[in-house]
Amino acid sequence: MKKSRFTESQIRAVLKETDTGKKVKEVCREHGISNATYYNWKAKYGGMEASDVKHLKELEEENAKLKKMYADVIDAISAKLKNPKKIDFRVFQTANWISQFE
Repeated sequence: MKKSRFTESQIRAVLKETDTGKKVKEVCREHGISNATYYNWKAKYGGMEASDVKHLKELEEENAKLKKMYADVIDAISAKLKNPKKIDFRVFQTANWISQFE
């Protein structure tokens, strides 16, 4: 995923500028962002405080770790079975089978 040029606190500052009465087009022009970017930020960060943004970032990092762990497990299963297209993963939901990969 592409890294943003703006930090979460900078994004919140940009969003707050429109609360003071500036028009969205003016704020976007000043910061070099598109209207679509502004509204995407507003949908994601609108109404959030600093602690909320920090919590969101922690959750996103945890989600990324879990996705990587899931991909690693799938790779391990595929390597063991040699034919990943025919795997029915519901069969492998038992704790005994998964524990052998730990």
